[in-house]
Amino acid sequence: MAEFSIDRFVDLYAHRTSGMSASEVRALFAVASRPEVVSLAGGMPFVQALPTDDVLDVVRGVLAEHGAMSLQYGGGQGHLGLRERLVELMAAEDVDGDPEDMVVTTGAQQALDLVGKIFIDPSDLIAVEAPAYVGALTAFGQYEPRYLQIEIDDDGMIVDQLEEALVRGERPKFVYTCPNFGNPGGVTLSYTRREQLVSLCREAGIPIVEDNPYGMLRFEGTPLPSLRTLDPENVIYLGTVSKVFSPGVRVGWALAEQSVVQRLVLAKEAADLCGSSFTMLVTERYFADEERWRGNLAALTDIYRSRRDAMLESIDEHFPDGAMWTNPAGGFYVWVTLPDWFDTRAMLAAAVERRVAYVPGTAFYPDGRGGNQMRLAFCYPPEDRIREGIARLGSLLEDEQALYRSLHP
Repeated sequence: MAEFSIDRFVDLYAHRTSGMSASEVRALFAVASRPEVVSLAGGMPFVQALPTDDVLDVVRGVLAEHGAMSLQYGGGQGHLGLRERLVELMAAEDVDGDPEDMVVTTGAQQALDLVGKIFIDPSDLIAVEAPAYVGALTAFGQYEPRYLQIEIDDDGMIVDQLEEALVRGERPKFVYTCPNFGNPGGVTLSYTRREQLVSLCREAGIPIVEDNPYGMLRFEGTPLPSLRTLDPENVIYLGTVSKVFSPGVRVGWALAEQSVVQRLVLAKEAADLCGSSFTMLVTERYFADEERWRGNLAALTDIYRSRRDAMLESIDEHFPDGAMWTNPAGGFYVWVTLPDWFDTRAMLAAAVERRVAYVPGTAFYPDGRGGNQMRLAFCYPPEDRIREGIARLGSLLEDEQALYRSLHP
């Protein structure tokens, strides 16, 4: 039995810690990991699809050729060889970059934290999508900003809302967006809105933070130019290998103007001195074989496409009238909006009792709205488990709706 203790340091913590709390996504992992529960909650990449022999070959090669170096400290900006590989990886999405304009981070999550650290002072205004990636809200939140929430629709961020805010005199420090199959909405920013966003922010002198973890996981359609491509001088571009290789290596990066990179490097060195030489060398070697990584990525994308299809088909079959959902052309997530009276946070316990888990929509808004929404992840469970999980969830939604209608005839 756990002992109860009083925190004797409670009066000593910094004021900014008062706003820190575990995200609802992380809190779900313990429950969702139970084998009887179909977890549609966590956005875990399906690393089982990565051929073990490929990984062993890469790791053995690193240890054989760079044994001592792989176990040593590295520079704060990240290994040059890896940065050169990441430039090639970005080029696959038509994003131009220079290794000197990059800093390698401990996943893109650290890049978000570093951006917050160098830009946000307490009470500064920053613009985010509504809903927005919960990890970004957590990273930025510790620096105590105010949020300008810009709603999304099927074409991504509604840039007109940002423009209206600027006309009112609002001036956010930066605009944060996940324009390709975003987390949690699963929607993609249209080309027209991309042009509108970069033009608006360039004119106003507001930098854009473009987070692109899912861009290479496209199931159909034509890729759109990145915001960085449309305006290299005003866009800070964040990338990661977590979705195209492995989240376990914890390799992400930021691409930006030199003045920004210099500050990011200083902030990173203050945080962790340097990244892991071993995982940076492993990542560099993995992406050195273009045929290998492209082949593995194509196979992984096929898996995700099939799982996306299974989820959408099952939602259409089992969800009640009045439910609406996005139709992602890539990525990991479907965003569901239910009639206003649903409370997905309160309903979660009942869902877990029926052996299915999701993330309530409230996790993705700074002000806690989204009570009638939920995020469903199709990336990890196989198709049969997805179908079973959606059937269980659909049955719960039908029961909740029948109860509501009985009380509100």
